[in-house]
Amino acid sequence: MRSDLSPGTLPAREHLPADDAGTPVLDVVIPVYNEEKDLRPCVLRLHEHLARTFPYAFRITVADNASTDGTPRVAALLAAELPEVDTFRLEQKGRGRALRTVWSASEAPVLAYMDVDLSTDLNALLPLVAPLISGHSDLAIGSRLARSSRVVRGAKREFISRSYNLILRGSLQARFSDAQCGFKAIRRDVAQALLPLVEDTGWFFDTEMLVLAERAGLRIHEVPVDWVDDPDSTVHIVSTATEDLKGVWRVGKALATGSLPLDRLARPFGDDPRDREIQDVPKGLARQLVGFCVIGVLSTLFYLLLYSFFRQFAGSQAANALALLVSAVANTAANRRLTFGVRGRGGAVRHQAQGLVVFGIGLVLTSGSLAALNAATSSPAHSTELAVLVAANLAATVLRFLLFRAWVFPDRRDRPADPAAGATGPSGAERDARGPSARVYVARGDGHGPYPASEPLPRRPTAPPTAHVPTPYGPTGHGPADAPYGTSAYGTSAYDTTPFRTGDADPKDPR
Repeated sequence: MRSDLSPGTLPAREHLPADDAGTPVLDVVIPVYNEEKDLRPCVLRLHEHLARTFPYAFRITVADNASTDGTPRVAALLAAELPEVDTFRLEQKGRGRALRTVWSASEAPVLAYMDVDLSTDLNALLPLVAPLISGHSDLAIGSRLARSSRVVRGAKREFISRSYNLILRGSLQARFSDAQCGFKAIRRDVAQALLPLVEDTGWFFDTEMLVLAERAGLRIHEVPVDWVDDPDSTVHIVSTATEDLKGVWRVGKALATGSLPLDRLARPFGDDPRDREIQDVPKGLARQLVGFCVIGVLSTLFYLLLYSFFRQFAGSQAANALALLVSAVANTAANRRLTFGVRGRGGAVRHQAQGLVVFGIGLVLTSGSLAALNAATSSPAHSTELAVLVAANLAATVLRFLLFRAWVFPDRRDRPADPAAGATGPSGAERDARGPSARVYVARGDGHGPYPASEPLPRRPTAPPTAHVPTPYGPTGHGPADAPYGTSAYGTSAYDTTPFRTGDADPKDPR
């Protein structure tokens, strides 16, 4: 991933400390809408399981999606009965909106969610979050499509689920196996940087989050699960599938145009300090060579086809120049996007102009080879011309790669950040508006919040700050629903993106 900003915005993953500072390590969110019947047995069962098996402090948060029945009352009673249970009240529907609101407000280092029907066997919960606690992975998902999973559901839902995941693989090149299983977890530092880029507020929220995380190079851990279908599910399959397909198109278009700043999600290579101390080693050279060679082979075939076509009505020199010009433009565009990872339209004209200079050098090599061949024999065979051109293009290709890497698409990751691009943190009044922690919270319909639903209660104790934690600057992380990518649908994505190289000291590290 390349951009003018340095990758490495997210710190290297580290094992979460097993201290008792009053902050839960895990926050499990249960989004609900009109679930007064199933909510209490679900929360009690989950609470009993976590109290018995989970070795860290935990919290269960009920995210009420504008329920119109007795769900808020049941949630409030559970919060009063169990100290590890909290509840949020949202005045708008949408599972994605609920997860975004609660995850953005939670101080727990590991955030998870599961459906209220508890279709997934709870024995998979600890394996789900363990890789996040240990620092091995960034996100974790339960998979019903893994080979060792055991799933009980009807043929219709099985067909829809597998078809949807095939669509994701074919259209968005997704490599995770199950996008829609309601059993996922994410590290809080990853969520702070990733959630502002996720636009959907409904059922496609999961898929969009996973696709963007995977494209950014984050590590997604999959856990095989035992899963039993809920016959009373209130999900409307047709409308949900329609919205999902619209989301696939929107995300695919955003990825194709390079409008998503995914480089802010990059991790340093490895968690071993020895990896961070490596200096003066070209980064991504092997991958760039492979990509350049593949594009080079395809470009050469394209060039030879164009030469053979132009040769039918033009001389060898004119046919060579035209074929090389067209293939050079296509080659520069492909290498810009695929080999060197430059996204967006910024600098595209300059890159093409520099590519044409490289094209001129290739033209001199190939034209000189043809001139030498014509000087040696008056009427060379067409196959001989092609063989000479292939040899000349091989030499030009090596030179093209060196010029692309050193001149056209140089590595800018070590450039200092623009001081003028900094952001400011929330004001004291804004922090006070969010500060007192209550047992019941309300998110207003304008997209802001959450805010306490009653008078202030004692503030929840928070853990001391640790090194390498991204600092959110936006006061709420929310904004107008029509905000474009780059700012997100929920407000400006103003996270600290000060670049630093692996091996350098973090300027924000208090040590």
